[in-house]
Amino acid sequence: MTSTTPAGQMIPAAPLDCTGKYCIIGAGSSGLTAAKNLKEHGIAYDIFEREDGIGGNWYYGRPNSSVYRSIHLISSKPLTEYTDFPMPADYPDYPSHEQVLAYFQAYARQFEIERDIQLTTEVTRVEPVEDGRLWDVTVRRTGGLGGADGADGAGGSETETRRYRGVIICNGHNWYPKIPEYSGVFTGQTLHSSEYKTPDALEGRRALVVGAGNSGCDIAAESATHAAKTFLSTRRGYWYMPKYFFGRPVDQVGERLLRLGVPLSIRRLIGRVTYGLAVGDLSRYGVKKPDHKLFETHPIVNAQLPYYIAHGSVIPKPDIARLDGDGVVFTDGTREPIDLIVYATGFRIVFPFMDTAHLSWQRGYPSFYLNVFSPQYDNLFIVGLIQPDSGQWGLEDWQAQAVARFIVARERAPRKAKRFAARKRAGQEHFGGRIKYKESTRHHVEVEHYSYRRRLQQAVRELEM
Repeated sequence: MTSTTPAGQMIPAAPLDCTGKYCIIGAGSSGLTAAKNLKEHGIAYDIFEREDGIGGNWYYGRPNSSVYRSIHLISSKPLTEYTDFPMPADYPDYPSHEQVLAYFQAYARQFEIERDIQLTTEVTRVEPVEDGRLWDVTVRRTGGLGGADGADGAGGSETETRRYRGVIICNGHNWYPKIPEYSGVFTGQTLHSSEYKTPDALEGRRALVVGAGNSGCDIAAESATHAAKTFLSTRRGYWYMPKYFFGRPVDQVGERLLRLGVPLSIRRLIGRVTYGLAVGDLSRYGVKKPDHKLFETHPIVNAQLPYYIAHGSVIPKPDIARLDGDGVVFTDGTREPIDLIVYATGFRIVFPFMDTAHLSWQRGYPSFYLNVFSPQYDNLFIVGLIQPDSGQWGLEDWQAQAVARFIVARERAPRKAKRFAARKRAGQEHFGGRIKYKESTRHHVEVEHYSYRRRLQQAVRELEM
């Protein structure tokens, strides 16, 4: 908001004083649990969400949602849910996006945070003031700011700057598409997986899916029953794990082995046996053999893709060499005419509202202690900046618990907070346990969930009042 002098000069309005509160950016899975944990510790906050409803990535059909209509979780219920809010008993092992959104809505109601969320309100700028003791947050809301008297003229939206005691970033990292560059020109249609919603886009076409992450595998499997022909291009071979083993979700079997303290070498052996029994050797169908040990890449959980590959409905291809008009040339020298390319090539970690200088930016992403605590500021946090090999929301809950306890400790137990603050200045650590992940942007924030969860729990205990 601004005012004008008699001469017509613009004078920026003073920031609205919210210095008794924290600002939470985003009302997806991480923002909801951040709000819940702050509320439980009596910490005042504002929470802003740019969409017209909660759920973040799982709010299907909205501009910043990357999920497609047929999507289900790839981690099972008990390894995904929040720590103190189980999913309904009548949910399947792997819930759909409709059930996920209903779960988030129930969580917001249960902990009475629904009324705190300011919807259709986008954070456009975050800047430290007074050497980071406080933060100025500029927000833009379509339809007004509830009494704000200044408009920016952009489609009726209004902007306002508020001053907070701290900021918790929960905007997610699976929404800004990463698309590879290839030589040549493609004259057909291209989509990123985040733009893919329904199989109508595939119907009767020669489709190429690029990338073998979980979304790429899902889309390729869906394409197998809708497209005229489906190709799947990958740079390397992967382990395509089934969703079930001995009648149990495969991640629950893995969790039991971790709880029993089974060494990594034995777990890998069991995993290879599982893979051999359930999937077998896909190289006889043209699939590349994995070029890495089990667990060294983000897990791919998909029982349908091997089925369709074995039936010839999905044709494996190596990496793209170049685009060639109405076709694609691959690194093995083959060329295929293609109508549609779906790039399931992941996302970039971006914070468009903030200068990366304030985010301890290294190698293209923030270097935060436990992927949560800023080494530079004691009142800046990120919740949800992880790519776990299992479910995420319970880990986000533990992250938020640690944040809330650190905020309280700074006021009530300064020596305890000071000891923790000294340690967090080290920045990001490796959270793969004994696993060394393959070098890839998708592994920048990869964590082995079991050992990472224990580290978060240790931090919570250390900061307990």
